[in-house]
Amino acid sequence: MTHDLFPAFSSAALVKGFFLSAGLIIAIGAQNMFVLRQGLKREHVLPIVLFCAAADATLIIAGVSGLGGVLALIPGLSLVLALGGAAFLGWYGISALRRAANPSALVIGAEAGMTLGAALAGTAAFTFLNPHVYIDTVMLTGAVGASLPPAERPLFTAGAILASFTWFTSLGYGARFLAPLFAKPIAWRVVDTGIGIMMLTLAGSLIHGAVAG
Repeated sequence: MTHDLFPAFSSAALVKGFFLSAGLIIAIGAQNMFVLRQGLKREHVLPIVLFCAAADATLIIAGVSGLGGVLALIPGLSLVLALGGAAFLGWYGISALRRAANPSALVIGAEAGMTLGAALAGTAAFTFLNPHVYIDTVMLTGAVGASLPPAERPLFTAGAILASFTWFTSLGYGARFLAPLFAKPIAWRVVDTGIGIMMLTLAGSLIHGAVAG
């Protein structure tokens, strides 16, 4: 009887949403590297994790509800997002390279800590100034979810949101297990050098994409 009443509410939609979202989120990107670094410092981890996951949840719900199609119709939006994101990533990349060049600022506790407001502002910038977040969560995930039968969309959305919360929680709090590796400045120099190069590369790719487009 239960099967007859709720035929569409199978676990397949939940699993599909979870793995699609996980596949898009679990990648080396600016937002993930910021969360990792804050996790290593054990600084404002819970607010940052909750912000990232809640932002993803909002964008996923908006995408499944059809926002992706609306955004695609706004002229110049992708260019504005690309240039704004490139400017922010470029600034953060240069800052990371400066940290890498200053050994005294690389040990946990030696550098000045971020305020909660600054940490959340940085998280918001990494989240909303990245055009790829809209492509991944709003347009791609949203398009897949919107293509499902209406009865399956809530479970698909729940699965995608669950993947986001699981990933950011694991990244933010799992980073502390790597703390012994970062007891010496050289480890932070390697990480911040990598972050700086990656951020500048991403900034360059955004500019190239905007110009080419």
